[in-house]
Amino acid sequence: MDPHLLRTYVTVARLASFSEAARTLGYTQSAVSQHIAALEQDLGAPLLTRRPVAPTAAGGRLLEHAGPLLLRLDAARADVARMAAAPEAGLTLAAAPTALGPAVLAALPASGVTLRVLARDAVPAAVATGTADLGLVDGLAAPSDPLRLPDVAPLSTHGVAEEPVCVLLPDTHPLARRAGVRLGDLADARWLDAPDAGLPLAQLRAAHAGGFRGALRYEGTDVRALTALAAAGHGLTVLPRTAASGVPGAVAVPVVEPRLVHRTELVCAGAPRGAAGVLAGVLLGCR
Repeated sequence: MDPHLLRTYVTVARLASFSEAARTLGYTQSAVSQHIAALEQDLGAPLLTRRPVAPTAAGGRLLEHAGPLLLRLDAARADVARMAAAPEAGLTLAAAPTALGPAVLAALPASGVTLRVLARDAVPAAVATGTADLGLVDGLAAPSDPLRLPDVAPLSTHGVAEEPVCVLLPDTHPLARRAGVRLGDLADARWLDAPDAGLPLAQLRAAHAGGFRGALRYEGTDVRALTALAAAGHGLTVLPRTAASGVPGAVAVPVVEPRLVHRTELVCAGAPRGAAGVLAGVLLGCR
């Protein structure tokens, strides 16, 4: 399967337009049509309806494969280029917002760093494709257990830090004066669904086998906005202790059952060199 044809197909399907795809890719509309026809002939199945432009059943299945396939190709290109290139003085660090704890922030050099705060699942892809030199991901885990990351490329991960997790409650909540809470007692409460700014509800469901429905969805990476929503009573959220502490109008109550920690891991493609290697050494020395 020709990856150029596959990229054209993904673009047409995403934009639902041959002409818009042609403008985006810098091709003529005729060339785009030829690409789609060649891919359909190669696979022996129609992939798009024309009016409206939409994936067929076979085309939808191809889209499920296309993202990981193209990401792997980009990762392979970036990996080879990274090995051939000389180390650079500066570096780009991609991080999930709640992975930026005090120890991590203190470890950053005074200059030469570009910090990209991304959705949690986008961090490994950024490292794999070379748009970031290092990545920091985080999530809920049993103590000392590694995180489960998407398999986007041959990446290595290293534990950087673990800290307790807390439920952030409005200070008027009936449980706000508790010394600790069990997640199971809050499974049916109103929750904030903030997969990129907080710890995802899917991880809470996995830890408790159900419950934890979102009452309000927040699509952003600003932890401060998330904590303000919790303090205003729009729903509960689970955060690492350092992120949940000191929020006006809210109380951080430790989770005592199940036994969980907030784990942060460093993501690398190969052995970091240059400035990336120095920062990796400092971060791993903070453990």
